[in-house]
Amino acid sequence: MRRILIGAIGLLLFGVVAARGRTDPLAFVFLRVDREHDVAILRPMIAPDIGAQLDSGPRELKLGTVLQCASSLREHDAIVETQIAKVTDLVLNCGDHKFVVKSLDFNPRRK
Repeated sequence: MRRILIGAIGLLLFGVVAARGRTDPLAFVFLRVDREHDVAILRPMIAPDIGAQLDSGPRELKLGTVLQCASSLREHDAIVETQIAKVTDLVLNCGDHKFVVKSLDFNPRRK
């Protein structure tokens, strides 16, 4: 259930980013680290809190730090529990820190 919720939030965030059509940086506030799930909890200014994996950079951030982030997408195919899926990564490049929000699509549209 948690994966579905995180995936839905990620897709919502992808839609907002795509709908904006501009390359303005996104602003996030670092809230805390959820050590159980190994994700940083960020508060975007345009959507509810999201869980993002730290891709690179220092592991320590001060609470309430405002992050100006550029976003990009990475896509690749994967086999998840014997099903073919499309994995989409929203990469948030926030200067010294880089975060990744992942989503899975088990019904990818083939071109």
